[in-house]
Amino acid sequence: MNTRIRRTAVALAAAAVLPLALTACSDGGSDSAASGSSPKASASAAADDAAEGAGSSSGAGTPFGPACSAVPTTGAGSFDGMAQDPVATAASNNPALSTLVTAVKKAGLVDTLNNARDITVFAPTNDAFAKIPKDTLDKVLNDKDQLTKILTYHVVGQKLTPQDLENGSFETLEKSRLTTSGSGGSYTVDDSAKVVCGNVRTANANVYVIDSVLMPAS
Repeated sequence: MNTRIRRTAVALAAAAVLPLALTACSDGGSDSAASGSSPKASASAAADDAAEGAGSSSGAGTPFGPACSAVPTTGAGSFDGMAQDPVATAASNNPALSTLVTAVKKAGLVDTLNNARDITVFAPTNDAFAKIPKDTLDKVLNDKDQLTKILTYHVVGQKLTPQDLENGSFETLEKSRLTTSGSGGSYTVDDSAKVVCGNVRTANANVYVIDSVLMPAS
């Protein structure tokens, strides 16, 4: 009988301690989030994740896609560096996006993009712009209204996760909608542009680098 009482007492004590332990773990996590890692440290962790998972994973916070392997591991153009800067500035530090940056400057959208909050940018690479015949591209780059219409079509006014892209339709800053589809790290925008490096974080945006320029309906 005494043995049974002792076992019951032990079980009750364990039941009482468990919630306290879970509460302590929860409180510790909150303290860490409130006072712990700096944005740079968080970006560093994201960069470490990217180095391990680039090209294969679309997990939260991890860049993915074949072009991610070309991103520098250090400096302003790295995942760590881009996470510190607003999106137009971050793009200017990535050589693969130099044509896009030129277009953004010509359209006068640098401040608009850098000052926006919680946006998603579908960023065409230099190779994407190179698919457009040179005469046509030069004409667009020198037509500010048309250029602005095209560039703002690449921007969505909310941060999109890879999961959001699986079967999505989103209003752009240009005011029409683009569509996304895919899964498992393989995503397509408007049934034409493929995401080649996605889930890239900047200070104010999520960026999905794409292999074709998106064209809004005329």
